[in-house]
Amino acid sequence: MKTTLEIPDPIFRRAKSKAAERGIPLRQFVTEAVEDKLKATPPSEQKPWMKHIGKLKHLRKETARIGKVIEEAFEEVDQEMWTSQKHDGEKGD
Repeated sequence: MKTTLEIPDPIFRRAKSKAAERGIPLRQFVTEAVEDKLKATPPSEQKPWMKHIGKLKHLRKETARIGKVIEEAFEEVDQEMWTSQKHDGEKGD
């Protein structure tokens, strides 16, 4: 397949030089370089977070329980704290 690539000049010169040293066309050098890069990067390392998906599934019920406890705690009003803050605000007026 033919395609057009934009390669920065310094990289192009280095690739062309290396291809010449090996006695192969630049096209072959670039193809091999891309193949090597694709082989060197396993799919799991392309998205390292993917290997952790689902590992905390066993904590879903506990997380929901903790969320409910927190929600219930915030629904309660501490009468003493509420009245002291209200009076503190009136003194400053």
